[in-house]
Amino acid sequence: MYHQPVLLQECLDGLNIKPDGIYVDVTFGGGGHSKAILERLGENGKLYAFDQDADAKNNAVLIDDKRFQFIETNFRHIKKYLRLYGVKKVDGILADFGISSHQIDEPSRGFSTRFDGELDMRMNRSASVSAYHVINEYSEEQLHRIFGMYGEIKNAKTLASAIYSSRMNNAIQTTAELKSILEKFAPRFKEFKYFAQVFQAIRIEVNEELKVIEEFLEQVPELLSEEGRLCVISFHSLEDRLVKNYIKTGKFSGEVEKDFFGNELKPLTGVTRKPIEASEEELKENPRSRSAKLRVAALHK
Repeated sequence: MYHQPVLLQECLDGLNIKPDGIYVDVTFGGGGHSKAILERLGENGKLYAFDQDADAKNNAVLIDDKRFQFIETNFRHIKKYLRLYGVKKVDGILADFGISSHQIDEPSRGFSTRFDGELDMRMNRSASVSAYHVINEYSEEQLHRIFGMYGEIKNAKTLASAIYSSRMNNAIQTTAELKSILEKFAPRFKEFKYFAQVFQAIRIEVNEELKVIEEFLEQVPELLSEEGRLCVISFHSLEDRLVKNYIKTGKFSGEVEKDFFGNELKPLTGVTRKPIEASEEELKENPRSRSAKLRVAALHK
């Protein structure tokens, strides 16, 4: 299977789908969530799906449905592109920030710590910055910053220095070459976790993932209809913190602004108090759902 959709039923419940509503899946991927939304829409319903990945576009072509429109771009441009289709308000927006199983399992994409492949990691294959660029051209200080901030790696400074020194002799070309450097700095018995943290940090930098999430979330309140819903699935604490803070306070820092009367000035409000996580049954069927957290929000009234 291309990509098993995570927390599928929980997302459908969270979106509270109306048969004649307009919905947006901003991370189409393998199309699992989109297909399930289409099944619940009536003949006047509409689904717009965003994805910048060429593989996702190939999957979207297989959906022959007049209610479905695929938009090949990054979801940071959601408002602009929906306007091009004459859409100003929608009844539900779904975002799944997980990297698809297909991307991870495709060695040539360079996302996986399990296979050897080129240092790429671009979601959009035509983007100018790749993992190769980050590893071989970033300054030691820049590497230190991204490993610390995006990978939450304790020895980020030491690792940045080692990569910087290593590439002086020869460029670091592949994921295997990078891992051979990482092996020297990974804590014993926690090597796999360490590799995953470093790869995550590089991937976030290459794709500007956190910046994209912030830009997207800031557009959501303007797009949601009065009863509209936002469903967001995050897979690591950096993403989830942004989503949680924005829903809670309307600010990514998490500080609440209040008006003169003490009313909270925030655009969204949480529908679920705590994030929804995968059931025992789903964890058995799809281990990748282990770290998924779903937050559901609506307009603050």
